[in-house]
Amino acid sequence: MEFNCEVLDHDVPKEEPVTFHFLAKFYPENAEEELVQEITQHLFFLQVKKQILDENIFCPPEASVLLASYAVQAKFGDYDPSVHKRGFLAKEELLPERVVNLYQMTPEMWEERITAWYAEHRGRTRDEAEMEYLKIAQDTEMYGVNYFTIRNKKGTELLLGVDALGLHIYDPNNKLTPKISFPWNEIRNISYSDKEFTIKPLDKKIDVFKFNSSKLRVNKLILQLCIGNHDLFMRRRKADSLEVQQMKAQAREEKARKQMERQRLAREKQLREEAERSRDELERRLLQLKEEAQLASDALMRSEETADLLAEKAQITEEEAKLLAQKAAEAEQEMQRIKATAIRTEEEKRLMEQKVLETEMLALKMAEESERRAKEADQLKQDLQESRDSERRAKQKLLEITTKTSYTPITNTTTLPAELPSFTIISDGLSFDFKDTDMKRLSMEIEKEKVEYMEKSKHLQEQLNELKTEIESLKMKERETSLDILHNENMDRGSNKQNTIKKLTLQSTKSRVAFFEEL
Repeated sequence: MEFNCEVLDHDVPKEEPVTFHFLAKFYPENAEEELVQEITQHLFFLQVKKQILDENIFCPPEASVLLASYAVQAKFGDYDPSVHKRGFLAKEELLPERVVNLYQMTPEMWEERITAWYAEHRGRTRDEAEMEYLKIAQDTEMYGVNYFTIRNKKGTELLLGVDALGLHIYDPNNKLTPKISFPWNEIRNISYSDKEFTIKPLDKKIDVFKFNSSKLRVNKLILQLCIGNHDLFMRRRKADSLEVQQMKAQAREEKARKQMERQRLAREKQLREEAERSRDELERRLLQLKEEAQLASDALMRSEETADLLAEKAQITEEEAKLLAQKAAEAEQEMQRIKATAIRTEEEKRLMEQKVLETEMLALKMAEESERRAKEADQLKQDLQESRDSERRAKQKLLEITTKTSYTPITNTTTLPAELPSFTIISDGLSFDFKDTDMKRLSMEIEKEKVEYMEKSKHLQEQLNELKTEIESLKMKERETSLDILHNENMDRGSNKQNTIKKLTLQSTKSRVAFFEEL
């Protein structure tokens, strides 16, 4: 849209209501470095996500699942099995339709694989998850590329790709791998007349090269994209302006403040969880002590009952012993009486002697029984004494348990420090004076950072390969699109966006211009 024209003066449908989509025109080369404000990052994330879901940006299936997991983290926060139950992603649009149709997998199977990665993102905030999404998306081949149909001087139909790194020439049937690339630092000037575009290389010894666009009305858009991307490319490789430095400093301070707030909340949550665990442990211990006290009380009651029974039995045994002793005495008296009575006849004497013998044996048995009863009475007295000792020990244990269960109620709230240390970042103004000779050194530093980034993403690539292998058996080959086939061929060759462009720019600008004109 032109700012100096009214909205309806543009080429828009003359109907009401008119729907406008406000999108970023120029894509950042490094989203993490260039998207300073959180709201800018969020809106750009929504734009890139929609382009991937609408398949305007090709994304391989395994990367689509990973991106979906970060999108879920950004929307739902940390994974909680009690909240995020099976089917919670049923109404979410997370994967391109092309990816869903390519595999014999149900929505539940896709959700399971997305959730598995989603659970690994615990602790990431919304802006961190969105930034991870963008860092992966910016490495896809079609990210930030605007395609236009052109023809070279031989009339060969080609595709012109304009992005943050430069101009790229593609085969019309392959939007993933450029045939030639011209970085912005090799281009001095771009202009057009009618449908013809003229590109002037930075090296004045090299002839200009030209191409024709397919439609006159897109020429202005191509020129705007070239000028804007070229300007941003050069600006990125210079010192930040004072305004940008201030914005980045404010962003750092805001990020630090939010980090401190997250740490404070995490600390409060941890203290609250520890207090709840301590409360639960004390309640469990109290319940255990109550159970022990009840058991001790029951044992004491049983001991008392046993003691009463033993005392009663001892009394009965003692009475029986007395009765037997009395009978033994009576038997002895009867024996003495019988001995004193003389029976004159031998038969009576014999009978009397036999009766005396029987009486003596009975008296002996009575004496033995009395002695046994006396011993049993002594044993019962000893058992009674032991029972009373056991009763005394049970009472002592009950007293100890009652003393231990003195319990102070625990409140659910945890007292936190009244004052937290303040966190302040003082950002001094920095200024850099870059000269033209510094461009080469800066470019080398940027290339070094890219290499370091590739090393860090090695683990990520291993995870993606693992998922790809896992779902490969479910792929329906006949549903592969041309872009899927091209991407697989690139992966087999070990090619990706960065090393492809690097290889293409190893040749001299002159040879690349000649190659373009001969296509």
